[in-house]
Amino acid sequence: CDVPSIYRGSQPTDNGNLILSKEEMEDLICKEPLSQKFIRPFMMGRDFINREYRYCLWLENANPSEIKKCPSVMERIENVREFRLKSKKAATRKKAEVPFLFDENHACKTDYIAIPVVSSQNRRYIPMELLHKDVIAGNKLFMMPEGSLYYFGILTSNVHMAWTRVVCGRLKGDYRYSSDIVYNNFPWPSPNAEQKDRIEKTAKGIIEARELYKDCSYDELYDPVLMPLELRKAHIANDRAVMAAYGFSLKMSEEDCVAELMKLYQKILIAEKMKKVNKKSKKK
Repeated sequence: CDVPSIYRGSQPTDNGNLILSKEEMEDLICKEPLSQKFIRPFMMGRDFINREYRYCLWLENANPSEIKKCPSVMERIENVREFRLKSKKAATRKKAEVPFLFDENHACKTDYIAIPVVSSQNRRYIPMELLHKDVIAGNKLFMMPEGSLYYFGILTSNVHMAWTRVVCGRLKGDYRYSSDIVYNNFPWPSPNAEQKDRIEKTAKGIIEARELYKDCSYDELYDPVLMPLELRKAHIANDRAVMAAYGFSLKMSEEDCVAELMKLYQKILIAEKMKKVNKKSKKK
C-alpha cells in the first residue's frame, strides 16, 4: 500500500553509558553545562508505555573539541569503547572505533508515529503516539516517519488491532508487533476526502482525550477496567470513522472484520502478480 515504511529505532549497545536518567541528565548539565547541547530525549518501549522520557548522549556530528571539554562525557564514551571491544560479535567490536555513536543510528528526520514492539495482550488498543523528531526512539519502538493524524487514526483503530491480534507474534502471550508480518501486510483503505477528514478529526480526539490525563501512563490509560470514559468514547468514534472508510458495517464482529481484511489482502496480492506479469510481457 502507498504508505511510509516503518523501522525500528536506534540501538545503543553501550552498557548504559550513552543513556541517562532524568537525574543523571540534570547532574551532568550541572557539572558540565556544555554537555546540554549533546543531550536528546530518549525512549525505549517501557519508557513509552510509562510516558516517561529518559535521555541520551547524541553525538552525531558533534564537535570533538567541545566533547573533550566535558570529562564526564569522555568517560562514558571510553566505557562504551571498552564494552564493545569485549563483545563476542565482530561487528560490535568494529563499532568500538566510534564509541561516541549509537551502534545503529535510525534517528527519524521527521516527526513520527511510535509503536511499541511489545504490548500487553490485555489492552484492546496498542498505545501509539505522534512524537517529535528530536525524540530518539530506541530499538524497542517502531517508527513511522511522516506520521500524520490520518495514519495515526488508522493504526490505532479497532480494524488494525483486529488484524494485529490475528497475525502478530507473541511474547509470553503479549502482542509482538512487527514490520514484516503485521504492518507490511496490512491492507489500508482508500477513503474519499470526507472520510479521511473524519479520521483525522477522530484521531485528534484521541490525543485530546489523553491530554486530560497527562500524569497517567499508557498502562493505566489503556487498562481494560480503568480506561477513562473520554478516551473510550474517542476511540469508539475513531473506530467508526475507520470502519466507514473500509465500507464495513458497524455490526460486524472482529472475526468478520479480519475475514474482510484477508479478502482485501488477497486482492492486493493478485493485483501485484498482474503487474509483474504485465511488466514481463512489455519487456518481451
